[in-house]
Amino acid sequence: MLSTLTNWRTILSAIAIIIVSGTIFYSNYLSGKIAADERQKVNVWAESLKTRSTTTDESALNLTNLIASENDDIPIIETDEKNNPTGNYFNIPANLIKADSNYLKKKVAEFKKQHKCIKVEINKSPLLFNNYYYGDSELLKEVRYYPIVQLFIVALFIIVTLVAISIRNKSTQNQVWAGMAKETAHQLGTPITSLEGWVEMLRESPGNERIATEINKDVERLKLVSDRFGKIGSKPQLDRVNIILQIENIVNYVKKIAPNKVNFLITDQGEKEVNAMINAPLFDWVIENLLKNALDALDGHGTITTNITNNPADIYIDITDTGKGIIKKNFQNVFKPGFTTKKRGWGLGLSLSKRIIEQYHKGELFVKASEPGKGTTFRIVLKK
Repeated sequence: MLSTLTNWRTILSAIAIIIVSGTIFYSNYLSGKIAADERQKVNVWAESLKTRSTTTDESALNLTNLIASENDDIPIIETDEKNNPTGNYFNIPANLIKADSNYLKKKVAEFKKQHKCIKVEINKSPLLFNNYYYGDSELLKEVRYYPIVQLFIVALFIIVTLVAISIRNKSTQNQVWAGMAKETAHQLGTPITSLEGWVEMLRESPGNERIATEINKDVERLKLVSDRFGKIGSKPQLDRVNIILQIENIVNYVKKIAPNKVNFLITDQGEKEVNAMINAPLFDWVIENLLKNALDALDGHGTITTNITNNPADIYIDITDTGKGIIKKNFQNVFKPGFTTKKRGWGLGLSLSKRIIEQYHKGELFVKASEPGKGTTFRIVLKK
């Protein structure tokens, strides 16, 4: 799945780069043509003003008036030789000039950075010039900003596509997990039924009662595991359960398989009953997984503490070990399927545990704290 997602990211990124690069080059080409055309328009417009001020020919005046009136989109400001605005301006909102007495000077400084001014001779003796500074038209601005807008749209498209692919892959992965779990439960059913029959036969044989009882405990354990797998992918039934007693039972079970040098502690701030809506078999599975992971981290000696905190809105269950610890960059990785630091194992326990708590119990499971060489704390948050 990760390789597929990576390939899609690479392909989409390449497409985006090609589209945006092509757009930028073409937009620059267009903006260059428009800028040259606009400078030519301003030159013709300025010359028409010069002609209008020096001629009395009616046809020439009509032509110059027509040329001057055709400029309805390029902002222009007239200044004297010292670049002081003369008060003549074109295509600039008058209300902005009234609101700020220095508005024209500011715009002249802005236009000066955009385009070289056009000089028009207004008197030969003495020689006098007017300068005409002009800015970009709205069309030119739109062409120049278009690649940025397109880049944003392409980026948004890529994000939406990747999210959709990720959701689809997660959905497929969930279906695969559920199918595998149910098939495992189904496959376990036949040998468990057979074992139950053999246990009954042992019980009927004199002198085998104790052996039958011990084997029956393991058979019941297998039935519980099968039941847990069977519930994956189905909407579980949640019941109000005293989680203190539930956790004590799981701790007692794990304690039996733990080395003698491992200490187990349960702290509950004096509470005797803390109720939460849980599915007992699946919740037990999560606690068992966390306790066994803590046990693996201890290397045969240390302490595992389970702390239950009853808050007004939720319940905290912190499972702390004094083992190897986890480096910070792996706080999220430990919940990814297949990630494991053990020599043996599939790296599925914590991933399944997180799914059970978050998807079925609408709670949270995360690494609260960890330090290499000092231990780790996993926290479960159950909403009341």
